[in-house]
Amino acid sequence: MATFSFRAAQSSNKRKTFLLLGAMGALTWLVLLSIFTYLGTSSAAIVPFAVGLTLISVWGSYYGSDKLVLTMTGAKQIQESDNPKLFSLIQEITIASGLPMPKVAIVEDSAPNAFATGRNPEHALIAFTTGILDAMDRDQLQGVIAHEMAHVGNRDTLVSAVAATTAGVIALISDLLMRMMWFGGGRRDRDSNGNPIMLVVSLVVLILAPIAAVMLKSAISRKRESLADATAVAFTRNPAGLRSALEVLAADSTVVHQKSTAVAHIWIESPLDGKSVSKMFASHPPIQERIATLRAMESLN
Repeated sequence: MATFSFRAAQSSNKRKTFLLLGAMGALTWLVLLSIFTYLGTSSAAIVPFAVGLTLISVWGSYYGSDKLVLTMTGAKQIQESDNPKLFSLIQEITIASGLPMPKVAIVEDSAPNAFATGRNPEHALIAFTTGILDAMDRDQLQGVIAHEMAHVGNRDTLVSAVAATTAGVIALISDLLMRMMWFGGGRRDRDSNGNPIMLVVSLVVLILAPIAAVMLKSAISRKRESLADATAVAFTRNPAGLRSALEVLAADSTVVHQKSTAVAHIWIESPLDGKSVSKMFASHPPIQERIATLRAMESLN
């Protein structure tokens, strides 16, 4: 019964991720259609250049994600001799998951937290704050490691890059249109006999699309966190370990010093998702919901 529980959770979150990515693709198509409707084909010809610039930026960051994240978080890579017990725990999870041994890094920070990065399992890195190593026992830390290795195995860096690329494209081309409108660009190219209702609809779509894209990107991030929780249970067969670890995180009010919005989504507990952040824009599901889900898995064991 417990096996069905975490497998059902995995399947559900994967399915919802694909639906959300599909929705982002549909939104991109709608934005492009709105641009061509509002501006006409000649003025909209600049759009491919804007899209290309966004693709180069985001995918360049994706391929250098491990080095970029290390710089932004202040994480320092360590060797097995620096912390044999931690490496031993990670090796246990790599055996259970069938994944390669990742690089390991430490962040000098008293706030308990951890993250995974790297463009694929062969280039993965998982990092831990000194605070999380001090605060958690073996089972709790094993649950955290399994969660981070789940991100590696589920290719969440790739999924995040796709979501960020799409949201970035939508934001850039919507902003481009607004600037063209502000300076009068494109008005000469519009068909004077165009349907005014369609023009208004197109304008509304372009105004609201960036907000919708950010909401979809956040929703995808939340589903990948839930998927990582379920996959971690598949690796350890011990939902109590991760559940207890999340309870430690929930009870601790400190946040990591490096809390940039660019990397907030990679931490096991987001340093930005507080009471002031709407659930629609949060990068992680509420931690109490995650704890409740894991507790439900325990009860079926």
